[in-house]
Amino acid sequence: MESETPVAPGTHRLWRLGRSAWSLLGVLGVAVAVLFAISQVSLLVVAAVLALFPATLLRPVADFLRRAGVPDALASILAIVVAIGVIAGVIGAMVPVVADQIPDLAESASEGVDEIEAWLDGEPFGLEVGGLSDLVAAAQEQLGSAGEYAGQAAEAAMVAFEVLVGLVLMFVVLFFYLKDGKRLRDGIVSTVPERGRARTRQVFDQAWATLGAYFRGQLLVALADAVFIGIGLLILGVPLALPLSVLIFFGGLFPIVGAVTTGTLAVLVALADGGLTAGLIVLGLVLAVQQIESNVLEPLILGRAISLHPLVVLLAITAGSLLLGILGAFLAVPVAAIIARILDDVRAGPAPPLDDGAVA
Repeated sequence: MESETPVAPGTHRLWRLGRSAWSLLGVLGVAVAVLFAISQVSLLVVAAVLALFPATLLRPVADFLRRAGVPDALASILAIVVAIGVIAGVIGAMVPVVADQIPDLAESASEGVDEIEAWLDGEPFGLEVGGLSDLVAAAQEQLGSAGEYAGQAAEAAMVAFEVLVGLVLMFVVLFFYLKDGKRLRDGIVSTVPERGRARTRQVFDQAWATLGAYFRGQLLVALADAVFIGIGLLILGVPLALPLSVLIFFGGLFPIVGAVTTGTLAVLVALADGGLTAGLIVLGLVLAVQQIESNVLEPLILGRAISLHPLVVLLAITAGSLLLGILGAFLAVPVAAIIARILDDVRAGPAPPLDDGAVA
């Protein structure tokens, strides 16, 4: 009888690591394929995808109104009107203040770049980094050229028309998501052969739950970043704290990339206003808040909704940006999170579907 071949120590661990790596690559590959498909389709599909995000926030409002006796259609319309009113109020209150400070913010960022360049040019580094200013100047020139091009009447009219059509489509789709979401899901499930309906319904439920948890959680995380860093900037006396906080909030909607970009901007403004010491203090503040976000807020708020390795998040955002620009960067992480969640559930075997309240 032949003896069994001994297994080298660590072989099982290497095998598990390899399987995990291939799983991460698989999630990233499917996410890229989905984003590529979205990039090739019409404005209607893009509007349908974007409408999912506000639907996850407004569904509880519509359900509350229904329980109060409001008809389905009217409850959906009122939920949308409330959301538009809140957004319009916030924008109306903040835009006049923030808009007046945007030129100062751009100037401070440019001065911060000059401070870094002068610091690296001097002792003890003695580096020739004049290219930083050249890059900033080139970027400003490109932005100016883009502004002139966008200012042409025909191009501006086309862009305005596409944006208007997209917004109208998004609100129409959002209305039907809120009013008939369950029926839409059940209609799609009914087209699947009988033996696959339970699994298909489970996939829909898990995708919806993950999307809702991700979007609500990311809004809270972005808000926490903006509040904590904004308070720190005010305490340190850094100018332009309000517009920086607003930018940090919107940057927080794009994991990793947005935080790095807006955090760098805050450091540049502090550097221009208070010199190297102020810049380093703000850098420490930003890094501390990011550590709290990564180790406390995200696990607590997002939980299992986005159990993705940071490398997968970064690669997904990069791929999404290349395929769909800002829209792709925004969609990349939730798409990857949904795919990872579905794959986890498929590997775990059949599970009872969520109750109907979990789906739009």
